Formats: sequence, structure tokens, C-alpha cells
Amino acid sequence: MTKWTTKDIPNLEGRVAIVTGANSGLGLETVRALAAHGAHIVLATRNAERGQQALQLVQSEVPAAHLEVARLDLASLRSVREFAAHFLATHERLDLLFNNAGVMAIPRRETEDGFEMQLGTNHLGHFALTGLLLPLLLKTPESRVIVLTSMARTMGRIDFDNLQGTSSYSRWGAYGQSKRADLLFGYELQRRLQASGASTISVVAHPGYAKTELQTTSATLSNANIEMFFYNNFDRLFAQSAAMGTLPQLYAATSQNIFGGELVGPEWMVRGYPKIDRRARKEYNRPVAARLWEVSTKLTGVDFAELQVPSQSLSV
Repeated sequence: MTKWTTKDIPNLEGRVAIVTGANSGLGLETVRALAAHGAHIVLATRNAERGQQALQLVQSEVPAAHLEVARLDLASLRSVREFAAHFLATHERLDLLFNNAGVMAIPRRETEDGFEMQLGTNHLGHFALTGLLLPLLLKTPESRVIVLTSMARTMGRIDFDNLQGTSSYSRWGAYGQSKRADLLFGYELQRRLQASGASTISVVAHPGYAKTELQTTSATLSNANIEMFFYNNFDRLFAQSAAMGTLPQLYAATSQNIFGGELVGPEWMVRGYPKIDRRARKEYNRPVAARLWEVSTKLTGVDFAELQVPSQSLSV
């Protein structure tokens, strides 16, 4: 496979993108790449000040960039609804939705709505956001939803009996569960989009092992000195840059070789240029994904009404 880079991104003039968690790490690198190719980008950030700083940075690098900042706290369904309502009222199209933001391996906390923070932010917040923006996504020809998962998904399982970590909690187990949920959501969304005949597609991506603020934030919040020592040393040996880590989601968003339902990651799992992981399809457990969809709908109150098709008509 040819080594795909940001130079292979097509002209995106006229396209509108939302990037959650856009002020740092993978999100900021995604904004940089999209801006350099002409897209209009909404930097969806929890901290408006940091969002403005990111906007100014990218604007200094790409003077012609089309950027705007909007506040979005994925740990608050109220904030998600306000963001979506404002976007729908001010934009006529949505070509690319990057469900990129996340928190990793933090001590147990709860969102504004009482959800375990990692599940609430990484999965439920993005589930609600996607559902609320779905009408505009469906109106935009060949739009794409990119759901970011992680290698940690392989150590996670959806524990419906302890979904919010109230009876027992492992910060890495909860992170793995949230990233497993992201994978299942991305695949299940594609199944329903395809069955409805929509031109919108859903694609899953993971960055491999990329050096971002997630690692240091996780260790700092957990007072994990040993973990910080591990990151500092492991990073030097194996981590790739955030710019490299963002290539899989950029490939998922812009490549002509993407048709929906793929998982894109680094060619060597932890690092490398983007490659479609055909084996990952085996990770799609349809009954678990369907149940997670129902639970997520009930918890968030967001119903993907446009995709309500008979279950027997849905194809994998």
C-alpha cells in the first residue's frame, strides 16, 4: 500500500467539518490538515479560550483558513444539544463529523448527567451529538462520520450490568469499555445508514500509539508516578507523533478507497501510515452493538429517528 499522507487529501473547498476536541493533540492536527486543503472547520472545544488559541495558531499557519470555534462539553447533554442546535441553525451542510475528543484512564467521575465520565464523554456524548446532527448529515451528499476508537478497545467489554462503574471500577477497564463502545457504535451506525439507503457513511479509526496530552493527563489525575515513568520512556521508543496518529482518521474522512464500515489504523498497529484493518470486522458483535444502541438511546434521549428501519432488513 502506498504511504498515504496529508498530501493525498483532495481539495476540500466548500466542505464543512466538525472536529471535537480540536484544541490539542489529534484534534488540532486534524484541523491543521483540513484547513490546509480548504475545508471550513468548526473547532468544537470544551474550553473556548483554548479553542481560540488553537484557531489563532492554525490561522497563523494557514492564513486563508476558514475556522470558527464553538463550545462543546461532551460530558453535558445540555451542552451537546445547545451546540447541535446552534450548528443546525447556522450551517446548511455537514460533510465531515470527527468524533475525536476523549478522556483516558481517569479516576471515577461522573458527567453532568450522572454517567461514568469516560463512557459519558467518549461514547454517549458523541452518540448524542451524531444523532442530533444526523438530519443535516443525511441532507449532505456523501457525508461521513468518523468515530475514533483505540487499541484499548481490545481489553474492553460492554458490561451492561455495571455500565456506569458503580459497583466496581477500573479506570483502564472503563476506558477500554468506552473505546469498545465507540467501535460498536461506528459499525452499527454504518449498518443502519446502509439499510436506510443513505449516502452518508460511518468509518472507525484509531491512532495507534500517538504521543498526546491524554497520557500525561491520565497519569497526573491518577497520581500514577510509575505510569508517568512508563510513558516518558515508552514514548521515546515506540510513540509516533500526533501528526502521524491523526492520519488514520484523515484517511477515513477523505480517501476514495473508503466506502463505510472500515476500521483504519496504522499499518504496524502502534505506528505507521494508515491502513484498513480488514480483520477488525470480526470485532463487530451485532447483538451487543444493537443492545448498546438501545441503551444509549434511552440514556441520552436522542433517537436516530431517520434510521428506524425493520431490524430484519438490516445487513451486516
